[in-house]
Amino acid sequence: MLDWAPVVVGVVLFVVLSPGLLIEFPGTTRWVDFGSLRITGKAATIHTIIFFTLFAIITMACKLRIYA
Repeated sequence: MLDWAPVVVGVVLFVVLSPGLLIEFPGTTRWVDFGSLRITGKAATIHTIIFFTLFAIITMACKLRIYA
C-alpha cells in the first residue's frame, strides 16, 4: 500500500500558500496583500519556509497517513 498523505498535503499547501494567489506575505504595498497575483523574491522565500515547516509538522509530527 502506498501512503498518499505527503502528496495530498503537499498539493493542498502548494495551492493555499502560492504567493499572490490568496495571500502575499510580505506584500508589495502593505505588510500583507490579498489576491494581488504578484510575486516578489521575499514573498516566495517566506512562503517556501512556511510551506516546508507546515509540511513537516503535518506529515511527520502528526503522523498523518492516507492509504488507498
